[in-house]
Amino acid sequence: MEKNGNNHKLRVCVATCNRADYSKLAPIMFGIKAEPQFFELDVVVLGSHLIDDYGNTYRMIEQDDFDIHTRLHTIVRGEDEAAMVESVGLALVKLPDVLNRLKPDIMIVHGDRFDALALATSAALMNIRILHIEGGEVSGTIDDSIRHAITKLAHYHVCCTRSAEQHLIAMCEDHDRILLAGCPSYDKLLSAKNKDYMSVIRMWLGEDVKTRDYIVALQHPVTTDIKHSLKMFELTLDALISFNKRTLILFPNVDAGSKEMVRVMRKKGIEHHPNFRAVKHVPFDQFIQLVAHAGCMIGNSSCGVREVGAFGTPVINLGTRQTGRETGENVLHVRDADTQDKILHALQLQFGKQYPCSKIYGDGNAVPRILKFLKSINLKEPLQKKFCFPPVKDNISQDIDHILETQSALAVDLGGTNLRVAIVSMKGEIVKKYTQLNPKTYEDRLELILKMCVEAASEAVNVNCRILGVGISTGGRVNPREGIVLHSTKLIQEWSSVDLRTPISDALHLPVWVDNDGNCAALAERKFGHGKGIENFVTLITGTGIGGGIIHQHELIHGSSFCAAELGHIVVSLDGPECLCGSQGCIEAYASGIALQREAKKLHDEDLLLVEGMSMKKEEVVSAAHLIQAAKLGNSKADSILRTAGTALGLGVVNILHTMNPSLVILSGVLASHYVNAVKDVINQQALSSVKTVDVVVSNLADPALLGAASLVLDYTTRRIY
Repeated sequence: MEKNGNNHKLRVCVATCNRADYSKLAPIMFGIKAEPQFFELDVVVLGSHLIDDYGNTYRMIEQDDFDIHTRLHTIVRGEDEAAMVESVGLALVKLPDVLNRLKPDIMIVHGDRFDALALATSAALMNIRILHIEGGEVSGTIDDSIRHAITKLAHYHVCCTRSAEQHLIAMCEDHDRILLAGCPSYDKLLSAKNKDYMSVIRMWLGEDVKTRDYIVALQHPVTTDIKHSLKMFELTLDALISFNKRTLILFPNVDAGSKEMVRVMRKKGIEHHPNFRAVKHVPFDQFIQLVAHAGCMIGNSSCGVREVGAFGTPVINLGTRQTGRETGENVLHVRDADTQDKILHALQLQFGKQYPCSKIYGDGNAVPRILKFLKSINLKEPLQKKFCFPPVKDNISQDIDHILETQSALAVDLGGTNLRVAIVSMKGEIVKKYTQLNPKTYEDRLELILKMCVEAASEAVNVNCRILGVGISTGGRVNPREGIVLHSTKLIQEWSSVDLRTPISDALHLPVWVDNDGNCAALAERKFGHGKGIENFVTLITGTGIGGGIIHQHELIHGSSFCAAELGHIVVSLDGPECLCGSQGCIEAYASGIALQREAKKLHDEDLLLVEGMSMKKEEVVSAAHLIQAAKLGNSKADSILRTAGTALGLGVVNILHTMNPSLVILSGVLASHYVNAVKDVINQQALSSVKTVDVVVSNLADPALLGAASLVLDYTTRRIY
């Protein structure tokens, strides 16, 4: 101590909140108490220790002959999320007075409970050094966030595993202030198994129970999904009842949802069931004996994946509460414990087995290491903790090339025929564009997308563009939240239930947005075209198919199942031609490029298409362009087909006007200029007078799909809400 500049005993405050953390802190407290020449120990008890429903577990601290300096009643009853928050607040109100009186040199805080967060926050704000036990570990629920928050407040860290140590280093904690000691509870439990255990088993489970022929159950609520954890607990109880083995079941902890779990136990009569022994608390020494000789442990307690492995007892870990924990081979995970049969099958697999003992979490020598670590703390060192950030590249914010870089997006357009990728600037300029035929299979298509995107991203550096992300426009129904193509049009094969976001984001290390091509066209108009500044407008794409997008109050409408603005499938005739969607009389069946091509082929087969001034090569495929050319040259039948198509589109627009009442309709795509006058005529003839004033215009954007895909990226990265 003199070597480290300390001229007095180290005053250590150990604060314990519940039965679980005391099992880890008690060995350290015994060690501190055994060396009075170096340490002064103050014990603060709070949390569920002081609640009768949870066993009044402060008594075991007294039984261990520790003087409790302060008892703080900090739990606000209610056992819901709000009660947890209020409990933290109550602890924060009460702790400053205690810490002012104790004036500890260091406070030892354990784990990841909400009580511990209040302790760490109070100590940090009052300039008291914090030693955090069991930091760096990974598990499920809100505990992860609390544990890592305490890590950032703590000045010193005692971790249990090599992985936890690496996590702390990755979190920028000072390596010199991290001790890999192992779990303190292992110091006790590794020497406990050979003690007289039969009397303990009989006391808690009955005289007729044999070793390896009973179950220990301990399940807590999952605070981030209380409803599901209650259902899982109910299924667990049903499975245990069916399994028909003597079971010691402990009441859950004080987290939100615990009251409801107790109700489930009572509803099923667990406290009076002949096979069950329901208890609020078991002293740790006896609990060790019980799990060491059990046929199985089941639930979601950290004890199951940590301490029980030291005995090789089979464990069934239910749900996600311990997801990420390191475990021995004795643990069988049932992540989706959503049926009784699944849990029952796990019991049948695990019960009565004996696995090799695991020492992942400790070797029984944690306490001597921790005491030595405490003695090494120099109180004359600055209190302000330092973070060890990894090296980063030099600041290039003043580099002229960086200043002149153009913020840009990679835009991808998946059409029925072509696959296009472009670098699009913030102003909507297409800096570079790449075009390939769209492959017919999923594997080839995805491979080509990745190849083209990588090529474009590399080229972006040469043209001084900074790529902010990737936007993808594709046909079909899209879930933009997940970046998944749900269902494709028949024009794009093998394109349903496709996750586009993940592989592209992983390959390019860029954020990825995906949306339907019609929606992208509307977004393009909102950012770069006629829709800029317009509150309510509709875009209709007239191309190979008919699509569209709706902007309402400046925002894109997706609909409850991402099926809004399927404008091509508005039915305008009950007995019209068959559409690719399987229905009849859709706008797309009349006015799409495919529909016009179909009619052109009919005329050509009857030698009624070509007129004077037209010619076709023998191998040339008949297309919609030939129909339009024939109409311009005076072919009355071709002209009639086009007028019918224009009327169908116009009727669809009238329906849109009567439904959405937009102030603007934008026709986009290769056929837009051929339809605009017909649409206006139908509106004048068929629409209600209140909507006839709507503006109908042809888009002036050359590549609305690409520009819309780019706007997915550019709108988000410039903080526009989308």
